[in-house]
Amino acid sequence: MHKTFLEYVLDDLEKKQLPVASCTFVLPSKRSGTFLKKHISKRLKQNIFCPKILSIQDFIGDISGLTQATNIDLLLLLFDVYKNSGIKQHDDFSSFIKWGQTLLLDFNDIDGYLIPAKDILNYLSAIKELNHWSLKKEKTEIIENYLQLWGSLERIYQEFTSTLLEQKRAYQGLVQRVAVEKLDKSHVAHPEHPVIFVGFNALNNAEVTIIQHYLEHGNTYVYWDIDSYFLNDPVHDAGLFIRNYQREWPYYIHQSKIEPQNSFLTEKHMEITGVPKSISQTKYVGQLLQRMDSEKGVDLQNTAVVLADETLLDPMLKAVPKDIDHVNITMGLPLNKTVLYSFFLTFLEVNIGVSDRGWFYKNVLELLANPYLLTISSAQKIDFARLMAKDIKEGNWLYVTERTLTKYEGVEETLSILFPKESINPKQWIHNSLQLIQKLKDIYQAQQNSLELEYLYRFYSLFNQLDQYLDGVDFVSELKSVKNLFKQLASMETLDFIGEPLTGLQIMGMLESRNLDFETVIITSVNEGILPSGKSNNSFIPFDVKRDYGLPTYKEKDAIYTYHFYRLIQRAKNVYIIYNTEPDVLEGGEKSRLITQLLTDENLKPYITHTIASPQVKIDPRPPVELFKQGALLEDIKAFALNGFSPTSLTNYIKTPIDFYTRNILKINDLEEVEENIAANTFGTIVHDSLEQLYTRLVGTLLTKDNISALKPKVSAIVKQQFLGTLAGVDIKKGKYLLVYNVIVKYLTNFIDLELEEVKKHQIKLLALEQKYVEELHIPSLDFPIILKGTLDRVDEVDGTLRIIDYKTGKVEPKNVKITDWEELITNYDKSKAFQLLCYAYLYAKKHPVQQMKAGIYSFKSLSQGLFSFTEDKNPIIDQQTLSTFERYLNRLILEICSVEIPLTEKKD
Repeated sequence: MHKTFLEYVLDDLEKKQLPVASCTFVLPSKRSGTFLKKHISKRLKQNIFCPKILSIQDFIGDISGLTQATNIDLLLLLFDVYKNSGIKQHDDFSSFIKWGQTLLLDFNDIDGYLIPAKDILNYLSAIKELNHWSLKKEKTEIIENYLQLWGSLERIYQEFTSTLLEQKRAYQGLVQRVAVEKLDKSHVAHPEHPVIFVGFNALNNAEVTIIQHYLEHGNTYVYWDIDSYFLNDPVHDAGLFIRNYQREWPYYIHQSKIEPQNSFLTEKHMEITGVPKSISQTKYVGQLLQRMDSEKGVDLQNTAVVLADETLLDPMLKAVPKDIDHVNITMGLPLNKTVLYSFFLTFLEVNIGVSDRGWFYKNVLELLANPYLLTISSAQKIDFARLMAKDIKEGNWLYVTERTLTKYEGVEETLSILFPKESINPKQWIHNSLQLIQKLKDIYQAQQNSLELEYLYRFYSLFNQLDQYLDGVDFVSELKSVKNLFKQLASMETLDFIGEPLTGLQIMGMLESRNLDFETVIITSVNEGILPSGKSNNSFIPFDVKRDYGLPTYKEKDAIYTYHFYRLIQRAKNVYIIYNTEPDVLEGGEKSRLITQLLTDENLKPYITHTIASPQVKIDPRPPVELFKQGALLEDIKAFALNGFSPTSLTNYIKTPIDFYTRNILKINDLEEVEENIAANTFGTIVHDSLEQLYTRLVGTLLTKDNISALKPKVSAIVKQQFLGTLAGVDIKKGKYLLVYNVIVKYLTNFIDLELEEVKKHQIKLLALEQKYVEELHIPSLDFPIILKGTLDRVDEVDGTLRIIDYKTGKVEPKNVKITDWEELITNYDKSKAFQLLCYAYLYAKKHPVQQMKAGIYSFKSLSQGLFSFTEDKNPIIDQQTLSTFERYLNRLILEICSVEIPLTEKKD
């Protein structure tokens, strides 16, 4: 590998005969300082005192005499200033925090680029005045408030910065502005202590002023990590900033020239690989590392995995092969990317979402499903999380109430933390969260799980930090406000990994790679929108205003990442660039323009390969599932036959035999879920049960206009009663259930109206409702008992003809109850409604001596069409011949189900 940039700097200092020990090194980051120390110690022949090595932030901080305040401190102070700025109607804290962060970034840029705040902020106010959306002369109150904020920005800025300066605190841009104002003859490099600026690229005006001040006053040296290939190219983004310094700085115009390096076009091995989706990229990197480790041709000590998308850290750690012993992670995992964060956020949502009706079931189920809550629950006397989730689903609790919580005995103390009886304030929520941390800590200490304990400690610190902030302010009084503050803190705080920074495979983010060189570099997520990050405009200052005032726009931001990308690969021998082939709106678009730039560069053609990697997909045609009836399955079918075949189970078999096996034999029903919207079967149950309750007292009587009309006033109360019986915990006074309740009431009222019309024309006698029938079948070739059972919704007599009625709330068409070909009855699921009607007629005829009857379906969706009558070749009469033909087909079907020779098969659509 070529000499690293830091080695090149030290060699040049040696050439200039500058004693390293007496130098002050100023670097972009502390991390590059650690590597600089390593290179210095390697070349020493005797012990020396370590030279002064500072990050640019610390160096400028020393000049300004200010300490940098934390982001949250700044936000809280900014809100205080904003609240007291005289704006008539100001946002509450939870709304402010969403835009306050952007305002802070703009203030930071304004100060860092030394722009008079008064000018730009008043200019911004004037633009907003021109651009506001109302065309009327008189401004509405909303527009007044909107413009008042922009008009007050300069006052807010002045008040905010002066308060900070009184406290000797500042944000980075303000530290830099004050440092520039304080620059004088005392801030120069001492003749015996040179100042060396190493490896900078994009500097703001304050940093440029400070470095130039030192250069003008002698004994100061600047080393730029730039290749001549980019510096001498007038349009290449990687050299954009350094070309400008060479062109504009008096030091370079009059005295010196920038000395670039020449390593980019030397022979190297470059592989560009497209991999589908983000996680696959980490798996691909894992395989790549495995290959490197086994080939032994690559030094993993001198290898870096650079994650352009830092959220891939967790999957990347899981993908690193176990054989690689030493891995050093030099990037933090943001706390808001951990499962523990989701646990506390869900816990907060549960407490925010509590109402006088209780805790909403969705939030509660989400909390109960969180791995950390399951850990707490399983360590209690009873595993309340699983029990409660089951109860919520089975009992259809839309809300969990204090009363329902009392059924879980022995865990009252834990439940009182999770579901406090009184509504709580932010301080109490933090206290409760700390209690949950203590419970988890006891469990993980017993398990000696050090990683989980580390997570817990970080959140323990975060909650204590949050608690201290709340002591100092009075405007975070609602849980909603603390939610935004908690989210903000968790996004800024990281779980830092402690390792040996100079040994092993390095995993880092793009910015951590500054000034560092590796023999082998693997870069992931090289996609548009990630690298470079594109037009994300986190600023209130419009593009053209930024350009006029010399503030950086997204174009400069792109150039920064382009520089880091090329700098990483310029000295490397092996370069692996990986991108996601599946454009995703949230995770970045197509492959990065940086890749296209490399692929179209004629000078790199001999070294570069481009491939698409995709997982090997082997699709074997899956044979239909076949289950042979033997052993336990045969016994289950016999037991089912003894318990009784219902018309529904038989039509399940006609639909697909595997359906019959899963639903009726294995009893695997659809997942039990809380019904926020009423399920079709529940809807049907309420309609059936309401009709039964309405008509029961009329069984055995003739239906008349009077006794049918008398049912109408009872409909509402009976439907309400059935609702409460079937779906405990729902409120039919509002929302979706009110609509469903009204639909059912309407259905039943329509049905009674239809009945009134019928009794005018016919004599109708009601014989039975919801009558259960059980009949043993005698099938000669089967040596075990077969039972057929069914419940007849209604049996009546119309003008002396017996009629069997089935109610359906789903969709029914006339063709479903008509048959022309008997074979279809046991092979075509479309005829399942006709099959069910014949089953009911058959069961009834076995118990009652009846020569002929009719059967039909009332479809509540199509009541206006009247009764859909069963017909066979247009004949609605079911007589003994019809029933004996049906019996033959029924026996054939049951014989097929019970036959050992015929397996249960999957029907292909």
